[in-house]
Amino acid sequence: MDIIFLQALEIDTVIGIYDWEKKIKQKVVFDIEMATDIRKAASSDHIDDTLNYKAVAKRVIGFVEDSKFELVETLAERVAEIILQEFDVPWLRLTLNKLGAITGARGVGIIIERGTRPQQA
Repeated sequence: MDIIFLQALEIDTVIGIYDWEKKIKQKVVFDIEMATDIRKAASSDHIDDTLNYKAVAKRVIGFVEDSKFELVETLAERVAEIILQEFDVPWLRLTLNKLGAITGARGVGIIIERGTRPQQA
């Protein structure tokens, strides 16, 4: 198994349970690891033979920018569902960091894993 990743993907969105949070955009940061097999792409050297991380990033950015959720748990789950379903990813680990949500902490958030992690061949 190989992993393609997006690291520190920053997106502004409406997220939070408080009335003031529902009126502003806040920055969230994603780290996403996605299982794939890169051997075909490595052999062909062609983008159509791999998981296109730019396409994944654009889809996630578009969804998150347009979303309005109260909980980071909900946002993380929806993003994971999109990646698993639309990009045929069998497993992913997603970290969502809501920067500055707690005074004195750089960030808070959630780490989720979804799907079945393929075993090494």
